[in-house]
Amino acid sequence: MKTISNKSKIVFLSTFPPTQCGIATYTQDTIKGITDVFGKSITCQICELVDKPKDKPTQAYTLNTKNKEEYTKVAEAINKDKSVKLVHIQHEFGLFGGNYGDYLLDFLNVIKKPVTYTFHSVIPNPNNELKTFVKLLLSYSNSVFVMTNQSKEILISDYDIKEEIITYVPHGTHIVIYEAPQQAKEKFNIQDRKVLATFGLLGEGKNIETGLQAMPKIIENTPNALYLIIGKTHPNLIVDGVDAYRDKLEGIVNDLNLKDHVRFINEYLDTNELLDYLKATDIYLFTSKDPNQAVSGTFSYAMSCACPIVASKIPHTLEVLTPDSGILVDIGNVDQFSDAAIKLLSDDNLREEMGINAFRKTTASSWENAAITHMNTYKELFESQSEVKYSYPSIQLDHIKKMTTDLGIIQFSKISIPDLDSGYTLDDNARALIAICMHYKLTQDKEDLAYILIYLDFIIRCQQPKGDFINYVDQENREHVEQNAEVNLEDSNARAIWALGTVVANTEILPETIVKKASNCLLNALKWAEGIQSPRSIGFATKGLYLYHTAVPNLYVAAIINKLNAKLLSNYEIHASSDWKWFENYMTYGNGILPESMLCAFLTTNKPIYKKVALDSLDFLMSKMFTDKNFKVISNNGWLHRNSQAEANEYGEQPIDVAYTIHTLNSFYSAFGTPEYKQKMKMAFDWFLGKNHLGQIMYNPISGGGYDGLEKENVNLNQGAESTVCFLTARLLMENLKLSEVKVIPLQKSKTGIAINS
Repeated sequence: MKTISNKSKIVFLSTFPPTQCGIATYTQDTIKGITDVFGKSITCQICELVDKPKDKPTQAYTLNTKNKEEYTKVAEAINKDKSVKLVHIQHEFGLFGGNYGDYLLDFLNVIKKPVTYTFHSVIPNPNNELKTFVKLLLSYSNSVFVMTNQSKEILISDYDIKEEIITYVPHGTHIVIYEAPQQAKEKFNIQDRKVLATFGLLGEGKNIETGLQAMPKIIENTPNALYLIIGKTHPNLIVDGVDAYRDKLEGIVNDLNLKDHVRFINEYLDTNELLDYLKATDIYLFTSKDPNQAVSGTFSYAMSCACPIVASKIPHTLEVLTPDSGILVDIGNVDQFSDAAIKLLSDDNLREEMGINAFRKTTASSWENAAITHMNTYKELFESQSEVKYSYPSIQLDHIKKMTTDLGIIQFSKISIPDLDSGYTLDDNARALIAICMHYKLTQDKEDLAYILIYLDFIIRCQQPKGDFINYVDQENREHVEQNAEVNLEDSNARAIWALGTVVANTEILPETIVKKASNCLLNALKWAEGIQSPRSIGFATKGLYLYHTAVPNLYVAAIINKLNAKLLSNYEIHASSDWKWFENYMTYGNGILPESMLCAFLTTNKPIYKKVALDSLDFLMSKMFTDKNFKVISNNGWLHRNSQAEANEYGEQPIDVAYTIHTLNSFYSAFGTPEYKQKMKMAFDWFLGKNHLGQIMYNPISGGGYDGLEKENVNLNQGAESTVCFLTARLLMENLKLSEVKVIPLQKSKTGIAINS
């Protein structure tokens, strides 16, 4: 039986690979970004633009741009498909037939779907004919994307286009795992060279000769310099098999005796190999000589791979390249290119700093983030509101494994490079143990067992004779009195109990030796746990004790749960009122653990007061985090205090609070089966996927690294243990939710309750 897809469709009018041109590649990457982020509910199709009839069409639609009659026929064909919600035209002058490409008007006069454009060129100071034509194009749409702010300003000032119909979306970039050039060079066996590079389809406009002419002076300063010229010649420039431009460049190499210092990579590389070359580059030379070139994908890609850049001045580089990430030089000025390159080659620290700054700037313009910007505009153009759903990324453990040594998981990361100097904490290893237990329960991947053992052994290593734990150990496995005294040890100790309880709760699938280790460690901590005072520490410990109790019913453990939550209940009764149903006079971090603790106490004791406070406090917390179908993390910028407005403190949003919210909602959903909790879980997880105030994803889709925080104007791209583990646990909870949506088991009161987040 044929399955009928109910996905909405977007049709792109564009050239498309295997056609070798910048717009084809741009469209392919744009579509991949949209599919990766929204493929759950959106399908992208191509109307391929060709300049001669195609014997065997490979796309949904094909338009021969030289044939005026086809424009109407293609529009009529697209009109027949009711699932097409939008047509997106990649516009470049010369791409369509007629004067200024006015054959396109025949398509626009017939198409009945909403239309938008990406203008790849915005020509300043237009004559009246060009200005009139551009305004006419936009009269069919009232929507256009541009890739630079300058293009936006030109449309407003020179074409009288209203600002509100223009969407600025920077040229997309590929997310990579950051690594230093020296490490990346090993793939190509060029570790002993200082690498300069230029890439793209070669042609006169690239002005590669400027880079070549700068090389003799560069080599005098840096004898091991190697200039990589990456890419094939533009196919339109090869006439009768003669590649005149490449012959010219090779002639310059011979004349300047550069054979040992220049390497042509005459290939159309796949994306990953290209990005590997860029990561191995010490300096990227952007030599373009077109002063009106609005945007360059090659320049964007180089920045996204942490290349310090020496660039000729075109609108794109003038707008984006600031002095902290590269050096601007005059077009074609050989001496300026060589002097700038020498300056960077002579200062390793400067190059590294510039590269990191370039990397940080361009991550915001990843194809995934560009997709989110596109979709936000698309939704406004759809004639009927189609539900657009985020797709969940694959579950990746690469970064967590990279952060883990034989001792444990390292605390911090400089972007994606583990910072060994930051040492190890009980907090992070407890969180990691919980996450990998969840992963093992989901996948039964035997590789997880080694990591479970590492994190468990770290917790045991931190336990003291009285049953409590230290929190910090340095890279040499040494304890530091000062650092262990500076932090709230109750919280970290209680998290350890949560992690140990998680292991015991998985007794049916984990090896007996692992479960026994965890059980002994937890039992040794019980005497200490009785005296916990901090509300959140009570919550963390209660969760672990409850998980233990579900697997190994124990009256002493149940008594501790009751004792701890009697304290928490007392806190609630002291502070709560009709308009402030909370345990303190403020909300800080990890708030969800408090109502969840009450829930665990109810499931253990069946006392109605615990259930009432659990539900009332959760409802109150949710009212502060979910408003108008939006989810917002309580900011660590001053937190949320009683008698203050929720909007008083903004930004400073951390992944740990999103993950805890999902944990809590999952526990309540497991207990009561209330659909609202499931929907709120999905809304909260969408924060990671880009539904936040910056419209940016909060994770590295290649490695699974979680970004450290969402600030007012930027994402903190460091991928420390806390944020990475929190993203993983949230993703695993959503996977479990997806698997369990077929059947929801309502609350069953019993002696041991039900398993929560185990």
